[in-house]
Amino acid sequence: MQLLVNGWILVLVYAAGWLLVVSQPRAHWTIARGTALAGLVGVVASVAAAVAAALLTGFSPDRLGLVAALLVALLGWVIINYSSRYLAGDRQQGRFVRAMLFTLLSVSLLLLSQDLLTIALAWTGTSIGLHYLLTHYPNRKAAQIVAHKKFLVSRLAEVCLIVALLLIYQSTGTLWLDELSAYLAGRESLPSTLHWAAALIALAAILKTAQLPLHGWLIQVMEAPTPVSALLHAGVVNMGGFVLIRLAELISLAPAAQLMLVIAGSTTAVLASLVMMTRISIKVRLAWSTCAQMGFMLLEIGLGLYELALLHLVAHSLYKAHAFLGAGGSAETARSRAFFAHRGSAQAPYWYGITAVLSGLLVVAAILPWRAILPELELPLITLVIVALGLAPLLWLEEGRTPWSILRGAGLVLALTQFYLIWHLVFATVAPAASATTAAVTIWVLLSFIILYSIQFWLRCHPQGLLARTLYPWAYSGFYLDESFTRLTFRIWPARLSPAQAQTQVNRCPTPQGEPS
Repeated sequence: MQLLVNGWILVLVYAAGWLLVVSQPRAHWTIARGTALAGLVGVVASVAAAVAAALLTGFSPDRLGLVAALLVALLGWVIINYSSRYLAGDRQQGRFVRAMLFTLLSVSLLLLSQDLLTIALAWTGTSIGLHYLLTHYPNRKAAQIVAHKKFLVSRLAEVCLIVALLLIYQSTGTLWLDELSAYLAGRESLPSTLHWAAALIALAAILKTAQLPLHGWLIQVMEAPTPVSALLHAGVVNMGGFVLIRLAELISLAPAAQLMLVIAGSTTAVLASLVMMTRISIKVRLAWSTCAQMGFMLLEIGLGLYELALLHLVAHSLYKAHAFLGAGGSAETARSRAFFAHRGSAQAPYWYGITAVLSGLLVVAAILPWRAILPELELPLITLVIVALGLAPLLWLEEGRTPWSILRGAGLVLALTQFYLIWHLVFATVAPAASATTAAVTIWVLLSFIILYSIQFWLRCHPQGLLARTLYPWAYSGFYLDESFTRLTFRIWPARLSPAQAQTQVNRCPTPQGEPS
């Protein structure tokens, strides 16, 4: 019963499926599809059992783990079914299925475990499984280079984790999350060893979530099959944020770790958002978007907004899975949102400032009825600013302002704010409580969002202006960050390629059936 209500049935199903695929390779897709469906049904049953147990007996399930397990089970079911059609005829299908199921097994173990050592080992297992998926086409040089870069970053992150776990065990005598929570309960400060441990865990999350300048492997994984991109961007890369939310009580008492997350996250969010505007390839554009969104998520965690970070994680996972698996239909949408377009906005620059203020007023107006019903409902100022600036583009009305269009935009802002508040209340029962942050950190984040918003609307108004002409070469080149990191790391640990891999052609053996695998 304990396994059912805490979602561990997902781990057991994926483990059984992986073992079956290893022992019965000829039926790999049948086993994989059955495993994915059984995992999804099992997690839905776990959630239902947990809700019933909580209502009838007062049992307190692992809500965070169940939400994450349900998300992974859904994504795994969709991606595996898509992959069975996408890879039809591929010679390496068996290898792909084994690596996919092993990766999903490792992810589910990471999400549901209450032991930090198991979490670290599962995170390493996720990285190993993903390495095999990224090198699905072993003779492609770009795939080998990307996998090598990710290997280096992942191993560095795992060294940070190992040291952090040793420090935590030295200070608390345990690696179990509930015992660590009991140790931290009521404390207003941490010993120096735990400050170092929190900083190392934050650094590991920064490395694992592809923050600048260690982001190159995430952007360049397009040599892998599309289902791998969907799994990576919708699931695996989010694990850093999930681990930090798991350790919220520790992170909230470590200002240095919070500051690291805020600075790394805000810098990545601003720069990656600017680079994304210059990209033509839909998948590369989506990859830069993932990099920016991971920055936003780490920033939210650094601010102590764990509910917002969890909502962001779930929404981003669902969106990116849909976006990558349906990338072929996203071209027109991406073109319509190009900031470096050859036409200027019909609106004057001051209108974008007015819409930001108007969006903020509408967000506050939408919250007031909720405050009357739930007086304890409180949203930090920075949360209101994030929501207001995020919804402000609905009021830009670049096709022309009419009374109807203004009313429609205002209605959308009010409606989406209501949806956010509903999900806020839902996820507030799942995520750890928010923690306070310093005024200096809040000001830094406010300035980051205001700068990004200002650059975006200025480029909309003056796509051929001085700012656009100056910024475009730097943004198009990714601010030269990945090149610098690649030179440094490859000088220390160069990639070793076979003569066949070192060739520059993508398709060295063209046939009517495509490149042999």
